[in-house]
Amino acid sequence: MSMITTSVITQKGGAGKTTLLASLAVAAAETGEKVIALDLDPQASLATWGNERAAETLDIDRVGPDQLPNLKAILQALEREGYTYAFLDTAGVANASGAIAMAASDLILVPARPSRIDILATMSTIEAAIGMGMRDRFAFVLNQCPPGRNSRAGEAGKGLSLLGLLAEPTITQRADHQDALATGQGVTEYAPDGKAADEIRALWQWVQRKTKGKQG
Repeated sequence: MSMITTSVITQKGGAGKTTLLASLAVAAAETGEKVIALDLDPQASLATWGNERAAETLDIDRVGPDQLPNLKAILQALEREGYTYAFLDTAGVANASGAIAMAASDLILVPARPSRIDILATMSTIEAAIGMGMRDRFAFVLNQCPPGRNSRAGEAGKGLSLLGLLAEPTITQRADHQDALATGQGVTEYAPDGKAADEIRALWQWVQRKTKGKQG
């Protein structure tokens, strides 16, 4: 079975990139996938989260700057070890890790909060993906949306849909996300019956559907 690689990339800090990726990786592992999450970010937030984990349902490792040029070979080696999904966390600034991760990815998730500044900040990432011939491999994730019906989130979703594919569902800003990250858990582990967990499971199902057919 081929390994699927999904990266979470944005060139703006504060979009919830690492929190989103950590919970997605956990949700994937909970459905029986053999998952590895790789931290390409020099800040190592994902690796720090991994150090806090007690559960051994997935693997977390770092890819340092000197290893980045060999990322493709690293992923091929992981595939030979039987991993079925790899998640790549990248730096929240424009640097080499984003472009290298894009080139190695079957799916690129671009998180953005429902604000004009955040949406505009996604443009450099999208332009880079399109420039690499990966127009059909990226999708926006509308993240950290205010609870309840919100016109700003609705307008942001429409705006992102005009720029590219919008993943479903939108992710609401809830305390469970930050609390889970602080304890080395995904939100589906921390509060499995909560609304935040339901949204992450639904997003994982969307990712599965989007990448269906690439395994085999």
